[in-house]
Amino acid sequence: QDQPASQADLRRARAERNREANAAARQVSANPSQASQSQRDFYAAAERRLVAQGRLRRDRVPLDAPIDAETLTRNFIAIALRDEYSQTSDGLVAQSAAAPLRRWREPVRMQLEFGASFDMAARPAWRAEVAEFAARLSDTTRHPVRLTAERGNFTILVLNEDERRAAGPRLAQLVPGIPAQDIGILTDLPPAISCSVFAYSRGGASDYAHAVAVIRAELPPLLRTSCIHEELAQGMGLAADSPAARPSSFNDDEEFALLTRHDELLLRILYDPRLTPGMTEAEAAPLVRQIAADLLGEAA
Repeated sequence: QDQPASQADLRRARAERNREANAAARQVSANPSQASQSQRDFYAAAERRLVAQGRLRRDRVPLDAPIDAETLTRNFIAIALRDEYSQTSDGLVAQSAAAPLRRWREPVRMQLEFGASFDMAARPAWRAEVAEFAARLSDTTRHPVRLTAERGNFTILVLNEDERRAAGPRLAQLVPGIPAQDIGILTDLPPAISCSVFAYSRGGASDYAHAVAVIRAELPPLLRTSCIHEELAQGMGLAADSPAARPSSFNDDEEFALLTRHDELLLRILYDPRLTPGMTEAEAAPLVRQIAADLLGEAA
């Protein structure tokens, strides 16, 4: 007789904690800091401007951007076998450099973590969207990817401006040994960057063990979904952007907001068993060309 009463007490206490947290989140959301409100206004205007310019397209198979095996091969090398930034004595600089093939060996367990200001009533929609996209990534790569409530190895932080700037200690908890410069980049994102992802290996390995993505809580709906698509897909191993990649979300020109069939094929190539983590461009390129031809039914 005592056990049901104890469980009921626990449920009531949990519900009360949730109510208090939700009330606090609503209060912060209704009264954002000046910095957070400025970000909200900035990104709302940016989304309207990009859509008016014909960018942030949502077509998966655009008829004005046909692809062939050579296009896929060229773009795969630029996106999966290059680092967009190079480490120098002055820190990271925008300079392309050759990189080994990187991807996950173990199952990817994505976990959402929200800042305290984020309204609990809005969280289920985020979870549903991320869970759906994780399932799409799993189907595309044929590698296990799912959303989990705990013990994730790919954490997605949804933070407002103030929360992100204070997230250094949490980032250090999530990724043991994370470089201080990476914490600095994620906590001090310039307004031009609405989201970012970093993935890490253990030691000198080329297979990923941890990843963390940061998405601004101030984003309007389309930019939010665009960030989910790009950062979660890049965290699978398509680490770089390329100004020549089209039709692709892995291009800073913002023409395509969502993952295209071209991008899905890049992911399929990345996780093809004929490739292995650590391969160089010289080792991978002939295989990539054959895989691309096989996927598109072309002669190699």
